[in-house]
Amino acid sequence: MIAPTWLDVLDETVRVCAAHGRTDLVQSLRQRRAQLLDPQLRVLVIGEPKQGKSQLVNALINAPICPVGGESGVPTVIQHAAEPYATLVRTAAPAPGRDGAGPVDRTPVPLTDLAAGFGGRLAGLSPAATHVEVGVPRGLLASGLVLIDTPAAVGPDPAASITSLAAAGRADVVLMVSDATRELSVTELNLLLFAMQSYPRLIVALTKTDLAPDWRTVAERNRQHLAGAGVPAVQVPVSAALRLRAAAGNDPSMNAESGFPALISRLTQDLAAKGDTLARASVGLLTRTVIEQLAAPMRAELSRNSGGTPAPLSRLHQAQRAVDELRRCSQRWQNALSDEMTDLIADLEFDLRDRSRAILKRVDEALDTADPQPAWPALRDWFAENLAEAATANHEWLVQRCDFIARQVADHFLPYRYDVLPTWSVRAPDLRAAIPDIEQPQIERFTPTQKVFSGLKGSYGGVLMFGLATTLAGLPLINPVSLGAGALFGGKSIWDESRSLRKRRQAVVKAAAQRHVDEFFMRISKESKESVRQVQRTLRDHFTALTEELQEEIVHSFRTAKQAADADAAEREQRHRDIERKMKRLAGLFEEAQALVVGRTRTGLEATG
Repeated sequence: MIAPTWLDVLDETVRVCAAHGRTDLVQSLRQRRAQLLDPQLRVLVIGEPKQGKSQLVNALINAPICPVGGESGVPTVIQHAAEPYATLVRTAAPAPGRDGAGPVDRTPVPLTDLAAGFGGRLAGLSPAATHVEVGVPRGLLASGLVLIDTPAAVGPDPAASITSLAAAGRADVVLMVSDATRELSVTELNLLLFAMQSYPRLIVALTKTDLAPDWRTVAERNRQHLAGAGVPAVQVPVSAALRLRAAAGNDPSMNAESGFPALISRLTQDLAAKGDTLARASVGLLTRTVIEQLAAPMRAELSRNSGGTPAPLSRLHQAQRAVDELRRCSQRWQNALSDEMTDLIADLEFDLRDRSRAILKRVDEALDTADPQPAWPALRDWFAENLAEAATANHEWLVQRCDFIARQVADHFLPYRYDVLPTWSVRAPDLRAAIPDIEQPQIERFTPTQKVFSGLKGSYGGVLMFGLATTLAGLPLINPVSLGAGALFGGKSIWDESRSLRKRRQAVVKAAAQRHVDEFFMRISKESKESVRQVQRTLRDHFTALTEELQEEIVHSFRTAKQAADADAAEREQRHRDIERKMKRLAGLFEEAQALVVGRTRTGLEATG
């Protein structure tokens, strides 16, 4: 059976470290190799105090394992077991003159001590040599997931804050827990920057969303902070309280609202991709880090022996930096294009909604005073013209924003090219054809017959009431006074009925206008989204092709520089030749590791396309 490519690269890295006499790196790489071959996915949970880190772990497995509101001071490793158990594991220091860890002492502890934090009994233990191992029967853990709850990170130095670095060396994914009531702190960003040097998978769990009404604003600011710091972390908003309440009440809707299904899905995907995508990314990152450690002293020695770095070797280093910079540039322009297009769609919808509401408001104001029956033709023409103007203005803004976004993405390629804008145009839809015709509603008319009947009904009461009153004075029932009162009451009845019918006509036309605006918004919004997606695909294809072209040029430059460095090394003294031979081997290994990362990037682009 042929071993995976990442395994070949990792084994070659181990052999290179052994050839350089770095037994410390060899031992670390072998531990990492065993960890990557292990089907389990070890998730390192880190965070500052009072961020809901332990409660998140408890909510994930629906068990009160980790102490909430306090710290035990040592990492807690939670994995699947048929029967629940808890064990305190202490690793003694190695004997003098020997490598590796010392004897391991495993002491069973009651499960009831876990949630209480052991009552402070672990406060004096060294976290680097002590951890608690817990086994619980959970389906999520049975799939191969292992959670490592670490002590809270305190202080500005991330290396000193993560006191469980021994456990961190055996992890695959880093899960940072941050409170949704505030933005990411400087310490948390430093922790992520420190973790991304060793682990390609970083997840930020934004906890306590049930206590923070504006958590979406905090999430957006966190995204900006992560993008500004260059941290490729995925942010998942969750609520452990909702998760635990949903588990207690067996409520699927509340569980979905808690956000934990998305977090579990993310972890499950990483678990499934551990043997391929995650392993390749980890090996590529690990190999580059090791190469830098091995190449640094040799570069210094070459500089000391020759009085300066040879030109071919300098070009090789420049090509290596160019490859890394192109990779970062590719990630930046893809993120910029995706974010800008998402914002554009939201802005276009808001602008179109605002314009249509302004038109509808003017229609309502006009109908408050005007009678829609005689004014309908003029109202219909004005309505159609203003909606067409609103759609045209919205589309013109779309074109301007798309041109701005294209130039903004092109700015990422300024160090490489100057003329990188694509030849493209926004599809111009027939907006007037897309706008539906407003249909005339059924307007109730006040016919002469209705006026006669309304007048008779009103005059009857006036004649009868005043006729009866005048009979007391000896006049007949029908007399000039009663007839005058009947005429007055009949006229008022006709006026009241006419006014009521007019208000009903106004209400009918207002409702028709509202329905027409809603249909107008739906159709024009669909046209705008299709135009934005067309532009996004055009820009994506153009800049992807440009990135591949630049990559070929830089890789060619890298290979040329490497060949020149090999030729130059052959002309130097034996020590220099030996150093150049090792540098060549490191360069080849770096290229293989870079190929792993580039292959992972291309696979992700194909899946996205």
